[in-house]
Amino acid sequence: MTKRRHVFISHHHADDRKVSGLTGMLSRAGYDIRNSSIRAKPANQRRLDEGRISDKVIARLLRMKMSWATTVVVLIGRETHTRPWVDWEINKAHTLGKRIVGVYERGGTENDLPEPFKKYGDALVAWNSDSVMDAIDGKSDPFQNPDGTPRQPTNHFPRNSC
Repeated sequence: MTKRRHVFISHHHADDRKVSGLTGMLSRAGYDIRNSSIRAKPANQRRLDEGRISDKVIARLLRMKMSWATTVVVLIGRETHTRPWVDWEINKAHTLGKRIVGVYERGGTENDLPEPFKKYGDALVAWNSDSVMDAIDGKSDPFQNPDGTPRQPTNHFPRNSC
């Protein structure tokens, strides 16, 4: 029986379909992933765009969703580094003591990393189910390029969970 993993996938909302692609890839490889991240339905996205939902409410909802997860996965896409809520989620994950794993989007290129990820990221991996799961489980703390080749870590002190 496969062990279930509870993750929160931090991402730019324009990348919602890629979140589904990531969880689908891991599921097809036999992993049981429960993702507590927020993906806005069109009606909710409209209310967000109109400013009808306060930042305080969004932060409270994100904290609740994130507290349930053992690992925060940051989906690294082209615009991820420009998203203030992604930065907030990474900083909050660090404050909560969560493992923080970056995953390049499928077919990704050398995208810029969010500044908080550069400080607090535990691992950065290519779009590969075994690499992603090893990083989520803390079996390895690789820092990879989008093609899976090694790269220099973004920080000097990766954390290992006990």
